[in-house]
Amino acid sequence: MTDWTAQTAQAKQWFESLRDQICAEFEAIEREAGSDASFEYTPWQREEVGNPDPGGGVQGLMKGKVFEKVGVNVSTVKGSFAPEFAATMNGASAENPGFTATGISLVAHMANPHVPAVHMNTRFLTTQSAWFGGGADLNPPIPYEEDTSDFHARFRAACMAHNPTYYERFKKWADEYFYIPHRGVHRGVGGIFYDHLECEDDAGFARHLAFTQDVGKTFLDIFPQLVRRRMGSGFTSDDKQTQLAWRGRYAEFNLVYDRGTLFGLKTGGNIDAILMSLPPEAVWS
Repeated sequence: MTDWTAQTAQAKQWFESLRDQICAEFEAIEREAGSDASFEYTPWQREEVGNPDPGGGVQGLMKGKVFEKVGVNVSTVKGSFAPEFAATMNGASAENPGFTATGISLVAHMANPHVPAVHMNTRFLTTQSAWFGGGADLNPPIPYEEDTSDFHARFRAACMAHNPTYYERFKKWADEYFYIPHRGVHRGVGGIFYDHLECEDDAGFARHLAFTQDVGKTFLDIFPQLVRRRMGSGFTSDDKQTQLAWRGRYAEFNLVYDRGTLFGLKTGGNIDAILMSLPPEAVWS
């Protein structure tokens, strides 16, 4: 089994840097809106019986005037999957259940229903294999074609710079993944989703890290533009009810279908950090 310790540390360093850049930009938006809201950071340590170094992470949370609730979490964990869960993970098995994982996860729920909510996640995992995964998707309660088009255009450009097949493949994957079967609807207007970008050697790691970094940079470029475009829009009580009902659908997806939620719960992650994706308020009619 290849020792990916140095590569995991390099990926971790990037995810923490991206976290710092995103949080600074979101706080700047709050200042523009006349708010002094800032992120509060809560470190946490994972526990695993018989594991002296199980890792942990830092949960970043802000509740402001523009960002009603936004979480930006970074974690780096190491241990062994439970046997039944190991059988479902790429490169793991009951005989070889060991893993490491480092990544960043972000979900933003906005105060103004005209501002789209958003999700972004990128990660590096190792078992008997090593790979990158992640993506970003836009989740507007009240969609605007201009916002959808601009979001997809930026991610299309980022993908094309690395592989001409990436955008269509990863957009299709997002459309299929971010779908609520029991409702028969998509969670939002899509984006990109990718997984199992295998790193067979140092060159593969460098190549896929570069793409994953561009996913993060693209998010940092386009999403604040959309927030600033819509955050001053007026809205009605009906608009707010539309947002709250949509948030109910969002919560259903994350609790029933989301792989990241399941991974966190199955690997002894921090419950508050795992469930930070849930909206601060929602309704079911």
